[in-house]
Amino acid sequence: MIKKYLLLSIFSVVLLLAACGSDENSEETADEGESSDEETVIRVASQTIPMTEVVELAGEAIEEPYSVELVEVSDNIQYNEALLNEEVDASFAQHEPFMEMFNNERDGNLVAVQPIYNAIVGFYSPVYDSVDDIEDGAEVAIPSDPSNEARALMILEQHDLIALEEGVTYEATVDDVVENPHNLTFTHVDLLNLTASYEDGVELVFNYPTYIESIGLTPEDAVFLEEDGDNTFAIQLVAREDNENSEEIEALKKAFTSQEVYDFLSELSEEGHLEPTFEVTE
Repeated sequence: MIKKYLLLSIFSVVLLLAACGSDENSEETADEGESSDEETVIRVASQTIPMTEVVELAGEAIEEPYSVELVEVSDNIQYNEALLNEEVDASFAQHEPFMEMFNNERDGNLVAVQPIYNAIVGFYSPVYDSVDDIEDGAEVAIPSDPSNEARALMILEQHDLIALEEGVTYEATVDDVVENPHNLTFTHVDLLNLTASYEDGVELVFNYPTYIESIGLTPEDAVFLEEDGDNTFAIQLVAREDNENSEEIEALKKAFTSQEVYDFLSELSEEGHLEPTFEVTE
């Protein structure tokens, strides 16, 4: 009888240990499941419309098991810092020359993955209606960051308002202006404050449609626009060297070039804001 009770007791202990082990395995499985779910979330930093809207549309279009989380920032530095520091997986807020400038300054490893659209940029004026109206000594507000400064100067050259030193393009500064027949004076302004320069009465102001739209203007109101057939300044989906070829970024790239995103950009294209820089492929 004693042996029987001993056997039953041992059997009970074994069952109890097995049950505990099963609970632990269940908890581990649950934890692994939660971890797996977290790994499917792709965090994308962006700044303002329509870029943030594109990110959200890509989130709707992305295929399972992936999802997209928009990380909205307030300036033109945070999205690159967050990406460089691996706080996000990608960004959608800049063109490649701007990204390269950041890499040079921060010894970064950011890479352009896919051009999505080219913003229709140009110069606006509260004073002039055409290039012919521009007077000698007019003040010109241009971006203070090097890549957009070069872009603005190249547009002025396209319209024969200045001439740059031969061979100077995407790194041009005002020091490279070799001809200035109207004696234009240049004022460097942060990209996000250029609209305020227009409101302050600066005669000629470079701007993006995203920012100038806040005061009711569109590219149709510009004095003149950029001529860029190469889409050098197209807004890019950007990743890092260490994750650019990952399955997550490949899925993200596919979502950013989806029919949903293309249709949205095409609507904005009809309004003259931008041009898509990709074709939808199945």
